[in-house]
Amino acid sequence: MDAAQQDTTARARELQRSWYGEPLGALFRRLIDDLGLNQARLAAVLGLSAPMLSQLMSGQRAKIGNPAVVQRVQALQELAGQVADGSISAAEATDRMDEIKKSQGGSVLTSTGQTTNSSGAPTVRRVVREIQSLLRSVAAAGDIIDAADTLATTHPELAEFLKVYGAGRTADAVAHYESHQH
Repeated sequence: MDAAQQDTTARARELQRSWYGEPLGALFRRLIDDLGLNQARLAAVLGLSAPMLSQLMSGQRAKIGNPAVVQRVQALQELAGQVADGSISAAEATDRMDEIKKSQGGSVLTSTGQTTNSSGAPTVRRVVREIQSLLRSVAAAGDIIDAADTLATTHPELAEFLKVYGAGRTADAVAHYESHQH
């Protein structure tokens, strides 16, 4: 890879970080690991061709053009969290992946009973993902960071909230949420 290609790839990954919270290569590799998939299966569930998935992972392509695919990515992130916290089994996850694959976008997550814990309350991770999804539907991560920087001197707590939920990792947002519960 020559210097120009490296620059283009680095720029694509930075755009991915601003749009999706992290480079898609890292996000997709985590989904592959957490859900026990290979790249071909991930591409099939997302509704992408294998070459397109590869281009997104490598930074040759920056943006997922289809909003339904973005929603499927978010659904898989939620599913991976549910598998990780033990709220659903691997077999249930496989069934959910088939549902996600068939979804045309919209709210694919609320049709199952898996959004609550044993007491019937939404899980912290679910609440955090809903906040993240709402913020990211309003503005791109880069714009949220710009807004947070504008607010930082006069409203530092609000600026932190915007950065953590609008552009940060889900694990950091969960920690922030839990630290602010009284």
